[in-house]
Amino acid sequence: QSGVKRAFAALNESDALAAAGCSLSSANSINIGRLAPQAVYYFLAYRQLLDAGAISLGDPVDFVVPTGNFGDILAGYEAKQMGLPVSRLVCASNANRVLTDFFESGVYDKRRTFLRTASPSMDILISSNLERLLYLESGGDCAFVKACMQALARDGFYSVPEEIMARIRQDFAAGCCDEAKCAEVIGRMWHENGCLTDPHTAVALQVAEDWKASGLAAKTVVTLSTASPFKFPGAVLKAIGAGEKAAKFAGIRPDRMKFLIYVLSGAITGFAAFVNVIKVGSVTSSGGNQLETQILIALVLGGMPISGGIVPAISSALREVSFT
Repeated sequence: QSGVKRAFAALNESDALAAAGCSLSSANSINIGRLAPQAVYYFLAYRQLLDAGAISLGDPVDFVVPTGNFGDILAGYEAKQMGLPVSRLVCASNANRVLTDFFESGVYDKRRTFLRTASPSMDILISSNLERLLYLESGGDCAFVKACMQALARDGFYSVPEEIMARIRQDFAAGCCDEAKCAEVIGRMWHENGCLTDPHTAVALQVAEDWKASGLAAKTVVTLSTASPFKFPGAVLKAIGAGEKAAKFAGIRPDRMKFLIYVLSGAITGFAAFVNVIKVGSVTSSGGNQLETQILIALVLGGMPISGGIVPAISSALREVSFT
């Protein structure tokens, strides 16, 4: 995600997009527009509880959210600001517990070993949306947020004053789950409930259990399930005891599985767009530049209209960006 931000910054500075009459946006939680549809799910969950007779209108509910980039849980915060009776939003982290440490200490510190886990969407050391929470809880203090972000880039950490943390802790709590416990939850959910659970949701389920055991939870606790178990076949099969089948998926990264799902679901549209691009002349069927081909695929899968000069323009700007 840091690489995406640097790429966007480079593109904006180069004026490549403006010259091509085009603009780019991210579809992930870097984009604040992502929060609007996500907030709806909190209201939907509350309505379902009402319909089931599990709560009465106005009863407070806790939501436990697996997150690394702090996007989906920030949508829950916005839902609360819009009037949804949310008691606490519980941030569930995996072994990369930078957010859990922040809520406990008031210090955001990325100076730690980065761990690759079975829940890769939470393998994040720089949480993009947390700065938005700091902005909101500081009363819109742009200078304060800028100072925090500059300190993070310069020193690798920043500290939040206790008065701001006190306000944050009125709305948020946090917990974490390591890899062993995550696998245990996946196995238990399958063998006891017949439910396949992805690693992200498993992290949240464990944190929800810990939260309820703390005695601080509301009467009703909702755990958000944010991914499909079929994107993580190796980890899930191993956790439920099907190790011999899990071995077939060894070395396949979850993001590659996600990419394949996207490709398969959009194959017809993507192929038609690709043929159109070849006609325009941006890329020839005989090969061409690898980076430009990757950019082309990304634009096609994203459904962006392609012009003859946009791919080389983006390619030129991205060559100046380091993604290491």
